[in-house]
Amino acid sequence: MTTKINKVLQALPSGGVATQTWLTGHGVDARLADKYVRSGWFSRVGHGAYSRVGQSVDWPGALWALQQQGRSIYPGGPSVMELRGYSHYVPAGSPRALILFGPPQTKLPSWFLKSSWSRTVRYVTPRLFDPDDQAPDTTTVDGLPLQLPGLERAALETMWMVPKRLSYEEAVQLLESLTILRPEVVQHYLSLCRSVQTKRLLLHSAMQLGLPWYNKMDLSEVTLGSGPRTIHPGGQLQKKYNLVIDEQEIR
Repeated sequence: MTTKINKVLQALPSGGVATQTWLTGHGVDARLADKYVRSGWFSRVGHGAYSRVGQSVDWPGALWALQQQGRSIYPGGPSVMELRGYSHYVPAGSPRALILFGPPQTKLPSWFLKSSWSRTVRYVTPRLFDPDDQAPDTTTVDGLPLQLPGLERAALETMWMVPKRLSYEEAVQLLESLTILRPEVVQHYLSLCRSVQTKRLLLHSAMQLGLPWYNKMDLSEVTLGSGPRTIHPGGQLQKKYNLVIDEQEIR
């Protein structure tokens, strides 16, 4: 048993949560996991989730565990910009909520939901892209390798949150820092995005901000639908992208 537990502890990164699925893949069934708890090797994070004894775990370790299970759950939108160091607009007070994106009908496990993390977690499951089209990159957060989408996809995810989950003003302020986006990648995600309003908002905001990648895209293959989309009732119609917006929001 000592040899097996040593191998498991070596495989579990510092701060990582070991789910029962992960443990089973390392030869530890539920009965043996329970024995490791009684023997003082593991602490319970929740039902079917464990951590090393004496080691605190936070959301990066929990998210690492979900991604190790093959769940397509990842930080999205504003959280990607922040974790990649491109979020210059951070509200005063408590830390910004962590925004997690997941495929439709995919739920967070109970142990994740019932645990207290250092940041509030907001979980959304939009039908914004095909679930198989993620192309995530690996980024180290608190010493743990986490999969995050690129900034181009995060820009569209941020605009998808407007206006119900994020103000137009904050979304534009976040976008303002993204001067280095690759136009061909933005164009790729625009062609895949299922939300007409999201695409129009990104293009309108980038145009208004004069972002350098905006004029380098070929939008001939991007479908922008018909009819106006209202962001602010009572606002003015911005004719190019057919959006009803109160531009005073960002002044």
